[in-house]
Amino acid sequence: MEQSGSIKKIMLAYSGGLDTSAMLHWLKKTYECPVVAFVADVGQEDDFEEIRQKALATGAEECIVSDLKDEFVSEFIYPAIQAHSIYEDAYLLGTSLARPPIARAQVLAAKECGADCLAHGSTGKGNDQVRFELTYQALAPEIKILAPWRLWNFTSRSDLIEYSHQNAIPITSTLEKPYSIDQNLMHTSYEGGILEDTWNLAPKDIFLTTVDPLKAPDDPEILRLEFSKGLPASLDGVSLAPTDLIRELNTRAGKHGVGRVDLVENRFVGMKSRGVYETPGVTVLHEAHRALESLVLDREVQHLKDRLGNELATKIYNGFWFAPETQLLLSAIAQTQASVTGEVEIQLFKGSCTVLRKRSQESIYDPDYATFESDTVYNQADAGGFIRLQGLRLRMGGKKKEARILE
Repeated sequence: MEQSGSIKKIMLAYSGGLDTSAMLHWLKKTYECPVVAFVADVGQEDDFEEIRQKALATGAEECIVSDLKDEFVSEFIYPAIQAHSIYEDAYLLGTSLARPPIARAQVLAAKECGADCLAHGSTGKGNDQVRFELTYQALAPEIKILAPWRLWNFTSRSDLIEYSHQNAIPITSTLEKPYSIDQNLMHTSYEGGILEDTWNLAPKDIFLTTVDPLKAPDDPEILRLEFSKGLPASLDGVSLAPTDLIRELNTRAGKHGVGRVDLVENRFVGMKSRGVYETPGVTVLHEAHRALESLVLDREVQHLKDRLGNELATKIYNGFWFAPETQLLLSAIAQTQASVTGEVEIQLFKGSCTVLRKRSQESIYDPDYATFESDTVYNQADAGGFIRLQGLRLRMGGKKKEARILE
């Protein structure tokens, strides 16, 4: 633990919730130095002026609110969609992708205001501590790092509530809250509390952005997405900025209950954790982008890209966005997107997101080859030689097996 006096100014990643409110006060008192609150706007539904006033009332020297929505979408969400990076085949990485832009902006803000220490509110059990600190180390190895949850003597939310009351820290938290929520433009996640028992159903009133699929409209909705070089370009023929496009998709897909996932995932620090997620808009983008790639990518490129996308998902989940191998993966995947241009039609209905049709001028799908009717471009007799060559090693190995069986 850093000694009081060795740190001149701390910049704390601040949300205005119970943990970081108590943390702001504790840091200032423990290290006897100014604390700057850094608030990142990644599309969560918060009153940022209220958060700023709360930080100042709790003792912050300054509160910086940084709008990161555009870079969050363009530099982080979209590349993950292009890679089809999904952790353990289910988690679309909504929290994992939000942490690198937050930590990067916090580093830049710290350098601008002369802070020599970065702090965050992540616990010692979660993945976020790794994501924040690996970004700090990659971008500003000279700056000190504090993780209060690994340093102080508090062990529970009740401890923090008591500390806040004792020190007149303005909080709204109570012990009645049955789970924790993290929200950004891409998704909303729920974990902890009653969700820790995997036999407990997620409460029906937990969800903030998606309708219960059973209560979704009885009529399906069809939308059309256009992509240009792997990037979403328009929705139903209307060009939209990346942030606006995801907001619109969140609304439309959420109305039909699309994007809910309830899973048990393997945290990087070792334990398993249950998470309940809503990712309506990005679920649609993943499905549409994947469908378009099926038309335009070479088979071997597509298969290699699938392996790289899985590797990238693990790197993102584990906090290695700014590691050299992750940047290499991103660069390689970006090269596959030159031909990913075209249109996809999607149907939203009762929690499902179904590709109806797709087309592209870059398509390498050729019905003349694929047809089961007569054609003049494919000699079916050629397949015999192809299969015999593929089976050569099997026949050679089969002779040995036959000999062993007869012994």
